[in-house]
Amino acid sequence: VTRYITFRTAIASLTALAISLLLGPWMIRKLREAQIGQVIRAEGPATHQPKAGTPTMGGLLILIAALTPTLLWADLTNPYIWIAILSTIAFGAVGFVDDYLKISRQSHHGLRPRYKFVAQIGIAVAVGMALLALTDEGLYNTNLIFPFFKDFVPDLGWLYVPLVVLVLVGASNAVNLTDGLDGLAIGTFTVAAAAFTGLAYVTGHRVLADYLLLVGFSPTAELTIFCGSLVGASLGFLWYNSYPADIFMGDVGSLALGGALGTVAVLIKQELLLPLVGGIFVLEAASVIIQVAVFRM
Repeated sequence: VTRYITFRTAIASLTALAISLLLGPWMIRKLREAQIGQVIRAEGPATHQPKAGTPTMGGLLILIAALTPTLLWADLTNPYIWIAILSTIAFGAVGFVDDYLKISRQSHHGLRPRYKFVAQIGIAVAVGMALLALTDEGLYNTNLIFPFFKDFVPDLGWLYVPLVVLVLVGASNAVNLTDGLDGLAIGTFTVAAAAFTGLAYVTGHRVLADYLLLVGFSPTAELTIFCGSLVGASLGFLWYNSYPADIFMGDVGSLALGGALGTVAVLIKQELLLPLVGGIFVLEAASVIIQVAVFRM
């Protein structure tokens, strides 16, 4: 039974949910004791001021809850699993540094935007180069897949790396920009992760992929377990992050989750579906960019 993807995904999701729910109160208490609280902008909305001091960096809880069952139930000989795990941890590390600087300085200014951006690009380039290496071994390809158009698959070659950078950095920052209201980012992410759980399973099943006019690639089926773990961990975290929030995910959570979503989209060759599945993230990011542009004019 344990060899079936569906069974392992279900168990991984439930394991992640249990870890998130059970570890949540302990994490909230420890963050409070360490005085790791949210720093609110003085010029921000008055409704946000009461949230000052709410435990943040709760993304650590999500990462622990999601990665533990992935390591327990996924096939660790599968390179796609390790790319997804390491990419998620790397983006989370950037967010961790950003959160740490904000808390230590008691300021909403953390890691300088240019440094954060360079770090994100570096991670994305590393993922892109890893995929090129897998392509050389015949385990991946640099084709750009257009959903429902199986016969139109242009090979981007080295240009695939800039696409990976665009997808990963864009997804990571989009989730980060969405994380402003209680439960908004994690709720939206849970829906997107659930969608990619289904997509990972379908694209990893050649018969289903052919039926739905998608390009099938069997090794990516293991990512179903990774995505399922993210769904379970996110649902557990949502319990504590919904209004009124007892904990915030911080940049360690939002950057990691966005990076995970972008990485999975690239690995299962559904980069062009990401803006549709994560439409709220795209709209939020566009809204923030427009507001900043207007503010600076």
